[in-house]
Amino acid sequence: MSKLAVIDIGTNSIHMILVEISSDFSCKVMDRFKDMVRLGDGTFTHHMLSDSAMLRGLDALRNLTTLARNKGFDRLVATATSAVRESRNGGEFLQMVEEQLGLAVQVITGKEEARLIYVGVRNGMALSDERALIADVGGGSVEVIVCNQKKVFSGKSLKLGTIRLKDLYLKHDPPTKGMLKELEKVIQRGLESCLKAARNLTFSQVVATSGTAANLTEIIYLRRTGKPVPQLNLATVQLEEIRAVEDELIQGDTDARLAIPGLDPKRVDTLLPGVMFFRCLLELTGQTTLTICDKALREGLIYDFIDRHQDGLKAEQEIPNTRRRNVILFGRRCHYAEAHAFHVAKLALQLFDQLKSLHSLDDQEREWLEYAALLHDVGYLIRRRQHHKHTYYLIKHGDLSGLTADEVDLVANIARYHRRASPKGKHTAFSALSGKQKNIVQVLSALLRVADGLDRSQFSVVQGIHVSIGPTIQLELDCSADPELEVWAAQKRAALFEKVFDRPVQFVLQFSNSE
Repeated sequence: MSKLAVIDIGTNSIHMILVEISSDFSCKVMDRFKDMVRLGDGTFTHHMLSDSAMLRGLDALRNLTTLARNKGFDRLVATATSAVRESRNGGEFLQMVEEQLGLAVQVITGKEEARLIYVGVRNGMALSDERALIADVGGGSVEVIVCNQKKVFSGKSLKLGTIRLKDLYLKHDPPTKGMLKELEKVIQRGLESCLKAARNLTFSQVVATSGTAANLTEIIYLRRTGKPVPQLNLATVQLEEIRAVEDELIQGDTDARLAIPGLDPKRVDTLLPGVMFFRCLLELTGQTTLTICDKALREGLIYDFIDRHQDGLKAEQEIPNTRRRNVILFGRRCHYAEAHAFHVAKLALQLFDQLKSLHSLDDQEREWLEYAALLHDVGYLIRRRQHHKHTYYLIKHGDLSGLTADEVDLVANIARYHRRASPKGKHTAFSALSGKQKNIVQVLSALLRVADGLDRSQFSVVQGIHVSIGPTIQLELDCSADPELEVWAAQKRAALFEKVFDRPVQFVLQFSNSE
């Protein structure tokens, strides 16, 4: 199981979802958390996040990240939307978050937000092959997406979020008729501009997501049935029901609105713009039914992460050891010959294990040999000629997470000497090593050179090695086919091996399958 925490820093609320991703890339939501911090309060009039809002945001994120890490969710993906995106001090806020919490936050564009919302909705409900319209009403922006099950035809971000509209147009409580008229005009202009190209289209369904849509649905279901909505996803509300809620919100002040059954007190001043938006949307599209989806941006982030990281997630299942996994993933990024790399590593480790009485190295050095063997040919990514030197460069600068700088130096040097010249004092990188490190590089590269030679054809002809130690080191090769090319290559690379172990090497052939 891979664990992922997704954090959505919205204008109104900060959400976190904890998910476990299975080996088949399905995911299970383990928990959800939400803190309505109102990060965007005042942002859209002053274009600045207030100090108090930033403190609320920091406190909420501190609690959420601590909770996630305590539960073992160390991989965190965090995004921020319009409030941070449009604030002159949004960068300062994100810098504070990274410095204080170690959380790197990506600010996404409105277009990307629309795409991710579509991904979330598509995985939360069945969209048909006919065109549908999705609207996600946030605190700062509204994302409007024309789509079907297969693709997005258009995705627009409108500056019509509920906090923005409240701050700019609803300055009195209750609002005046003039304010309401101006607010409706702004919403209609934004929608008409957005849907101009789709004006003659008929939509199979109009879908609403977000907390505003959820709260509106809760109010309507309580009125309709006297009970809470049994399931938010795929619940439907009618245009006439939306109009009735809008009328009640318009007529009352704050206290009257707070008395409305089902109304979230934290939305008492922002629900009206959202309800008005949904009413205008249905009227403009000629629809009478609004379908609710409880999946949106956060779920889109999860599915998008899985889609983009399938190789890495699969590797986590297959290779639990973080250090080894990062080495293998680096090799894959360099398009290495994986079967050859693994076979050379297998042969090199057989030599290491059976010659331990001579070299006296331990498990740590064995691990470095394996990593160098796995990566010895990554230099082909740059150029075939002198690829051993390119291998050194790529490993040195490959950001191999989990390995220390000294370990990277050792692995790079061992891999660099898998062919051509053996380690020499005149080589700058080798000469910079300590005496002990030089000895390790000489021993391990000697083993790697022979192992690589024994897979010269890259057909795993030499399937295994049995070592006998005497005045001569005898390598009995278990072969599946004629190994003449492999033995020739290994003999050419055996000089360092013979020098390190101070005795000659002899190759003996044993055929497991006669041709």
